[in-house]
Amino acid sequence: MGRALAVIIWILTLLSVSLFFIDKWWFPTAISSHAAALDRQFLITIIVVGLAFTAAQVGLGYMVWKYREDADRSRATYTHGSSKLEVIWTVVTAIIFIGLAVMGQSVWASLRFNDAPPGSYQVEVVAQQFQWNFHYPGTDRVFGRTDPNLIDDSGLNFIGLDEADPNAKDDAVHTVLAIPSGRPVELLLRSKDVIHNIWVPQLRFKQDLVPGMVIRVHFTANTPGKYELACAELCGQLHFQMKSYLLVLPDDELGALTALPQDQFQTRMTELLAKYKLPAQN
Repeated sequence: MGRALAVIIWILTLLSVSLFFIDKWWFPTAISSHAAALDRQFLITIIVVGLAFTAAQVGLGYMVWKYREDADRSRATYTHGSSKLEVIWTVVTAIIFIGLAVMGQSVWASLRFNDAPPGSYQVEVVAQQFQWNFHYPGTDRVFGRTDPNLIDDSGLNFIGLDEADPNAKDDAVHTVLAIPSGRPVELLLRSKDVIHNIWVPQLRFKQDLVPGMVIRVHFTANTPGKYELACAELCGQLHFQMKSYLLVLPDDELGALTALPQDQFQTRMTELLAKYKLPAQN
């Protein structure tokens, strides 16, 4: 019985590890400048953890095989083990995992704590149950004033934009996020109600939106196209409805879009959504 159990452990270990070599289960093709560093960090982590997991399971199988029940074997003895070995593997494990955390933190922090490059394209993101609102500042690149007292969902003023403010005259609000290709983008993230999370797998970007806070993040998307954008935080009964799209557009196409008044902006956005297709699944 002991030998059979050891073999089962080894087979299950082999099958588990082999699942990581199925290519279609990995990330979709990356489109951002920081994605390569994140993917490299993820791969290093998977390799380190995978080796540790494999070694532990192979060792477990070996112990089950070697110390299997045997009628000729004497009674079991119990010992404390080696305190020296326990200290060694605890220290080594701590060093490895702290090292992985430090390596990953540098990329993560650079997108959130460092200032966005000068001239970054700004979009204000306002999440609510159960809809995305993307606020574009227009050709003057200045956001119009918003006031929570002016929010009127029935009147389609989802973010409380003050239309009396001169800076709001060329602003536009849409449920689709459009950004330039090859230029730094800064998002100003807000939530009207509960915690939401904006996630675009191809960007390797995922960030909470917290009520009462304005969270600034920045990145550069390099590949024009249409990509799925979703809320990755369970935010209520209709959470599944918080699906939208990211459009990465050439500069001239985005400039022409943001120069349009609100009604024409909506029409042109619909045309662009039809023009660009989602990437094929892996």
